[in-house]
Amino acid sequence: MNALLAPTSLPERFWRAALRWAIAWWRIVDLGAVVLVLLLSPSSWSRAARSRMARQIVADTLPILLGFTVLAALISLVLTRIVVVTAQSYGLTRYALEMVVRVLVLELIPLTAALFVAMRTTIPGGAQLAQVRERGGLAGVDFVRLEVLPRVVAGVYACITLAALSCAVALVMAYLGVYGANLAGLGGYTRVFGQIFTPQITLVFALKTAFFSLAVALIPMASGLYARERSDAGRSGGLARMFAVVLLIEVLSLMGNYY
Repeated sequence: MNALLAPTSLPERFWRAALRWAIAWWRIVDLGAVVLVLLLSPSSWSRAARSRMARQIVADTLPILLGFTVLAALISLVLTRIVVVTAQSYGLTRYALEMVVRVLVLELIPLTAALFVAMRTTIPGGAQLAQVRERGGLAGVDFVRLEVLPRVVAGVYACITLAALSCAVALVMAYLGVYGANLAGLGGYTRVFGQIFTPQITLVFALKTAFFSLAVALIPMASGLYARERSDAGRSGGLARMFAVVLLIEVLSLMGNYY
């Protein structure tokens, strides 16, 4: 029976694959629109809803906050040391700090924070959402308001919090790696920081972090919300879409920063 229903020609297989691709992206966009409308709706901010959202934010952010901050500090210290030693060997010491800040703060830390939140919080949250949906109960807008919205907001909050805190830690580690534990280089450090974070760069950085947060918070939830996405193939497709969006955002940010 399945063999009879399977597509028999290459154009038909291509058409069905394109249709599945379009439906999957439409579901993501539709869920994003519904979440945005509910986020702006007063009924989503009752006392019980605020309490539920606050618990979800704490549950998704607090367990991973310390671990990722320590990881970011270690990565920052190691990469700073590597860059400084390499720059000294080529006589490019004055460019070492700028390179460290650009690589760590502008590019590596936001991307790592987004992927860390996805792996530890939003992807498991999408799987939990699928299990809640399988058990039945609420449906439609009420299900999105009570189950999806808190998880999406918590994912966005966790990603932005980790990125902001880790960037601050990376800046401190970069200073210590270049100048050591003294204030002698504070003037030069702030001057380099100001030269790097121009209004354009700052805007691109803020937009990239925000879009990273939306991508890793929304796409796994969309994958867990719909029945067909609960299969292994559906979950793999959801992960592929999330990584594709993250990669596209990173490419666009590089273009905005350096072209």
